[in-house]
Amino acid sequence: MTGTPQQMPLMTLREVVMFPQSIAPLYVGRQASIRAVEQALTEYDKHILLATQRDPEVENPDVEQVYGMGVVCKILQLLRMPDGTVKVLFEGQHRAIWQGSDPLFKSDEEFPVVAVEPVQEPETWDEEARTLVQMTQESVNNLAQGGNRISKEGLKAIQELENPGELADTVIPYLKADYEKKQSILELVDPKRRLEEVYGLLVAELEHSQVEQKINERVKEQIEANQKNYYLNEQLKAIHKEMGLEQEPGEEGQELLERLDAKEMPEEAREKARKEIKKLQQMQPSSAEYTVVRNYVDTVLDLPWDQLKETELDLDQADKILDEDHYGLEKPKERILEFLAVQQMVQKMQGTILCLVGPPGVGKTSLAKSIARSTDREFIRLSLGGVRDEAEIRGHRRTYVGAMPGKILQNLKRREYNNPVMCLDEVDKLSSDFRGDPSSALLEVLDPEQNYAFNDHYLDLEYDLSNIFFVTTANTLQTIPWALRDRMEVIELPGYLETEKMHIAQKFLLPKQLAKHGLSGENIHVSEGAINEVMRRYTREAGVRNLERELANICRKVVRRFVQNKEDRQKVQVTKKSIPGYLGVPRYRYGEREQEAQVGLGTGMAWTELGGELLMIEVALMNGTGKIEVTGKIGDVMQESARAALSYVRSRSGLFGLRPEFYKEIDVHVHIPEGATPKDGPSAGITMATSLVSSLLNMPVDNSLAMTGEITLRGRVLPIGGLREKLLAAHRGHISKVIIPRENSKDLKEVPQAILKDLEIREVDHMDEVLPNALVNVGQEEIFRGKNDAIPLVQYLRKEEQTRKTQ
Repeated sequence: MTGTPQQMPLMTLREVVMFPQSIAPLYVGRQASIRAVEQALTEYDKHILLATQRDPEVENPDVEQVYGMGVVCKILQLLRMPDGTVKVLFEGQHRAIWQGSDPLFKSDEEFPVVAVEPVQEPETWDEEARTLVQMTQESVNNLAQGGNRISKEGLKAIQELENPGELADTVIPYLKADYEKKQSILELVDPKRRLEEVYGLLVAELEHSQVEQKINERVKEQIEANQKNYYLNEQLKAIHKEMGLEQEPGEEGQELLERLDAKEMPEEAREKARKEIKKLQQMQPSSAEYTVVRNYVDTVLDLPWDQLKETELDLDQADKILDEDHYGLEKPKERILEFLAVQQMVQKMQGTILCLVGPPGVGKTSLAKSIARSTDREFIRLSLGGVRDEAEIRGHRRTYVGAMPGKILQNLKRREYNNPVMCLDEVDKLSSDFRGDPSSALLEVLDPEQNYAFNDHYLDLEYDLSNIFFVTTANTLQTIPWALRDRMEVIELPGYLETEKMHIAQKFLLPKQLAKHGLSGENIHVSEGAINEVMRRYTREAGVRNLERELANICRKVVRRFVQNKEDRQKVQVTKKSIPGYLGVPRYRYGEREQEAQVGLGTGMAWTELGGELLMIEVALMNGTGKIEVTGKIGDVMQESARAALSYVRSRSGLFGLRPEFYKEIDVHVHIPEGATPKDGPSAGITMATSLVSSLLNMPVDNSLAMTGEITLRGRVLPIGGLREKLLAAHRGHISKVIIPRENSKDLKEVPQAILKDLEIREVDHMDEVLPNALVNVGQEEIFRGKNDAIPLVQYLRKEEQTRKTQ
């Protein structure tokens, strides 16, 4: 460029001064500046004038608000950022003065174009200038060794410069100075004077660096290797001491005391916290004990001691919320509403602790959330599965390194009120080892007579937990210690009936999955038979989690079909027959009755955590020595039931038309299919006895009948449990008649009428009543006198043996 004026875009800078010989990236945000950069790229050969504003707060400065000298720069690179700003890499070329007219900026988006005249610098090559160059280069080298941000390449370039003006312009960007000082240096046209000013700043920064280095050395002598976390605090303290600006003592402690005075809490806790704060004020922040005491004080102040949320319990609203969140489960919901009614009557949350027991997926945890919603309280979920350390409940004593309060107080610290609903999930899966027994620690937490003064080891103060509504969940009661179980009111969630699962799937699960996969009722229809098929042959559960997963699996396959065949998007009909095409081969078989009556095959009913099941019991008789074998992975109780059934038959041998010693000549094999599934319990006793009598008398068992009941040696039929689930299994398996113990007639009230109307219930007290109902086309007299045309199997086996000997 020559010394004649030239028109060029102007971009003003805020608190930044550009120098020749320097390359700097700048973020450009103002629209006028962005347009100036874009215009310079296209029409001004990438050249633009950068000048600094006198007042950085002004958005569109006038001529007098911009310094008259700037730097002509070349745009090396432009990068547009996601937020609309532009990152531009500028290279400073030479000084220039400019002239323009007010207003510089006609609008927020219109940039100024000004007349730019380059500034000619005099050449200075005397001995004084050379000496000043050498001194500056030595100082820069010393500054770089002190840890200044000068790269090796930059230092090398500085050492090679001989021109005083170029050296000054290259060094000044590395120095710490305000923009006004840098602007004054930029306006110095004489290279030697400019270098003198830069050298003065360089010497001052070098002295500051040396002081900082001394401070660092003194700080490092005061701390040990394991106290690196305190390094910044000590450095700040040393700097303040050097400058004579010591921080006023007690500020932090005073702030904690103000928080303490504003906190509602018991006097015992207040006095303890006040003592700890006074102790804290006398400690040095570098002390290891300082952090321990500070953490303790913060814990005490963060707990919601006496802050209770004012709530009004509305039973009608609570009933509505429970019905919205859960379909079915009428008995558990009724128990919960009764419990809430008592709490409303006495106006106090202290009382029995609820324990929701049931198989996975039936809604125990979500039921606890519904209780929180219905009572308008905060909800806390604390998972206890696998917890084996007592300190997880009671906390660690402060003498231990890294001590902290137990999980209960940790969760309360994050809450505003001290009366939430706290769900202790999976309380039956607590473990214990050498570190203690967490279930024993829960005894104090869940005892209404003790938890008003719960003592956490870390807090070492009495904390009132009596306002908390505790709800525990478990899959089984067997693994919960007796003392802990005694403190809780157990509400059993037995699982959903098939009719309830169908309603949940149609009204909630399926619409949820359709929306999740971008489908609607116009794209897909899942029939009731298809949902039944999924429930019976692809899931085996008491809840609905796996049912939801399988419905999601169907939706995914439909979505894939739509995506791959965009032209063919007809409504998909998912039926029972098409289910294997979506979910593959059925994973489970569900109990169905036999197609015809057979000898030695009776149908029992069993209860499992996943619901009721039909149980086929087979009896085979062989020549032998009187042994009895029971197979099918059964427990001790069921084996004893098989022996009791055989003893009953032996005691009735004369009435059955059998010789008293018939059992010595045969072996009895009782088998229950699905041998991989564990089975136990006494309720299959009458089924075993019926199958055994059927084999001995060669009389088939009615295939449309199922039975359940415990048998005694005298043939009495005793009551059993799980009748609701067993009758549901019978109904599902197309059974039309069911034999139950007479004492279980009271349990029929819990069975839905839709099930009872399709079943013929026969109540019995003795095996003598079971056999006439179970064996096909046989009256009681025919059984106990021996049927004329029915050959007992013992005689049949003897006949077969004689035939083989004759041959």
